[in-house]
Amino acid sequence: RQFPGCGNIVTFSQFLFIAVEGFIFEANFGRKRPAIPIRNYFIMVAMFFTVSVVNNYALNLNIAMPLHMIFRSGSLIASMALGIIILKKRYSVSKYTSIALVSLGIFTCTFMSAKQVASDSSLNQEDGPQVFLWWLLGIAALTFALLMSARMGIFQETLYQRFGKHSKEALFYNHVLPLPGFLLLAPNIYHHALLFNQSELFQVPVIGLTLPIMWFYLFMNVLTQYVCIRGVFILTTECTSLTVTLVVTLRKFVSLIFSILYFQNPFTGWHWLGTAFVFVGTLMYTEVWNSLGPFLARRRRLKEE
Repeated sequence: RQFPGCGNIVTFSQFLFIAVEGFIFEANFGRKRPAIPIRNYFIMVAMFFTVSVVNNYALNLNIAMPLHMIFRSGSLIASMALGIIILKKRYSVSKYTSIALVSLGIFTCTFMSAKQVASDSSLNQEDGPQVFLWWLLGIAALTFALLMSARMGIFQETLYQRFGKHSKEALFYNHVLPLPGFLLLAPNIYHHALLFNQSELFQVPVIGLTLPIMWFYLFMNVLTQYVCIRGVFILTTECTSLTVTLVVTLRKFVSLIFSILYFQNPFTGWHWLGTAFVFVGTLMYTEVWNSLGPFLARRRRLKEE
């Protein structure tokens, strides 16, 4: 919020931390050979790096964080579209209905955000059209990242079918191989490192260490991101895809609510309606209702017995 363009230093720090941890505990200091051929990881990493950078850059283009979250929740649409085109998949009516709901929700929130940007721009007639055009470019960037992310998911799915599931290995290589790419972003990363150094001092509780507060925020972000992504990868090996999708969906919803309430981001009734469409559509896609029905029926039978 203080430095909206700091996405690159945040992503670099996350990648570096996870890469170092994986190099020590997964790759055994480079002595362990990958189960999946390394050339496949290079393709996956090129997609992964592109998605991360484009999503970060979109925040510089008048894209509010709630809209950013909601737009990225539309990954179901992109995945279904590319699945039909590339993998020749076919889906049930309920799946198409859920995708329609998600699409409607994203369109509603996007359209209302466009009206907000336009009204804010009207305060300065000279800069108004320019601000709105930058916002449209941000929407285009988010759309591109959404499609690229879906393509990466399909590519990863085909790799796991051919070589087996190696989640920890994939986590490591997805974060270590893109590190040289951050050299292209070095000036931006260095610039924000200097800005972080100039932020107000903060004394860390318990240990009493004093450091610029932005570095503390960055450290906490890296730590929580590591816990989050490790948890998701472990979840994929321990639970069904339905459970994973449901947990991630609920996590997005909690993040969205927290962002609105704590940071006081603008959110109208139309935004709430759009958000409801997105998450109801997502839950329909996971067919959670079909799973809850038999579960509740068993609970009723047990009570009757």
